[in-house]
Amino acid sequence: MNKKKGLLIVVSAPSGCGKGTILEAAMKRKEFCYSVSATTRSPRPGETDGVNYFFLDRERFEEMARNGEMLEYAEFVGNLYGTPRAPVEEKLAEGRDVILEIEVQGAMKVKKACPDAVLIFILPPSVDVLRQRLCKRKTESEEVIEERVAQAGREIGEAVNYDYAIVNDDLEKAVEDFLGVIQAEKLTVKRQKDTIDNIINEKQ
Repeated sequence: MNKKKGLLIVVSAPSGCGKGTILEAAMKRKEFCYSVSATTRSPRPGETDGVNYFFLDRERFEEMARNGEMLEYAEFVGNLYGTPRAPVEEKLAEGRDVILEIEVQGAMKVKKACPDAVLIFILPPSVDVLRQRLCKRKTESEEVIEERVAQAGREIGEAVNYDYAIVNDDLEKAVEDFLGVIQAEKLTVKRQKDTIDNIINEKQ
């Protein structure tokens, strides 16, 4: 029997929604592969090539983008960031589930390139709660926080283009919902087609 292909799981959320916390908790309970992004920016102290990022020069990055070797990419503050296609496809072929933690624009590009991808959007319980969470960090000015809240509003409007939306009101429940989505996806008929065909063939 052929090994089942892994799931490509794309997760997006506005800043302050607890996306990273949910994924960290989920990965302690189930084995996922975390996709490593590529970037043209220089490594920061303590960062390792191939672990934190694949650090590429701009010429190499642009060559990969032209050749279709990036699932998605974008430019931020003068540096390019993207998701190399080959490592993701290799892990999926091994039957391993891969998580891409990316912003909305990148997620839509991945959805187009990989129609089988499962897109999950993490929502805050409300805009007020999101604002409170950002304020609680005490790392940004009030002006920056309001900019983030406004940006969050725009991003939340894109949630309708995702397959699932999980509200992070209670962390444990959000983690359960996330893992439940993955399990449900694995049981869809389209993903069980090989199993169904094998059972049918056994009876003939």
